[in-house]
Amino acid sequence: MDILELWPELAWIEDADLRKKTTQTWELALERSVLSPEDLRCIPFTLKAGPDLKVSFMAHKRAVVHVAKESALKMIEFFGGDLPINMDVVIAGAILADVGKLLEYELDENGNSFQGVYGQYVRHPFSGVSLAEECGVPAEICHIIAAHAAEGDLVKRTTEAYIVHHADFMTFLPFKSRLIV
Repeated sequence: MDILELWPELAWIEDADLRKKTTQTWELALERSVLSPEDLRCIPFTLKAGPDLKVSFMAHKRAVVHVAKESALKMIEFFGGDLPINMDVVIAGAILADVGKLLEYELDENGNSFQGVYGQYVRHPFSGVSLAEECGVPAEICHIIAAHAAEGDLVKRTTEAYIVHHADFMTFLPFKSRLIV
């Protein structure tokens, strides 16, 4: 499968080298994962999902990228040079934020996702950074991967990392009342 079919938003990354490295990170993750692109379109976006939550991993992930991009554009419109924002970093960071989940998740005999042994020891922000670094993704984007989840609450986030973090939680927290905790 072509990664552009899974991630048409890759075309938004203007820097060709960054687009290539972001694509390679997803290719590497899929190569090492038990999950297929079709699984990503079917499995719930969170392991805490109850049976009524039908939002897929890819629907959530693509929503995060769109929300992050639009938020960054509005911030640029209203704050201009007072708050510089690198759009390529925002988009690549949003696309890669959950790439580590491909190593964290496994499937049971019924096709239901669960946190595998590897994921119990190494959560997706860490495995995602490892995959991205292996593909030469720049540090400012690895920072977004590392800081997008709760683990990032202990570090000083960049502006781009704040944007991706909040886009991720904006598209997760409204579902929280429907989740198994």
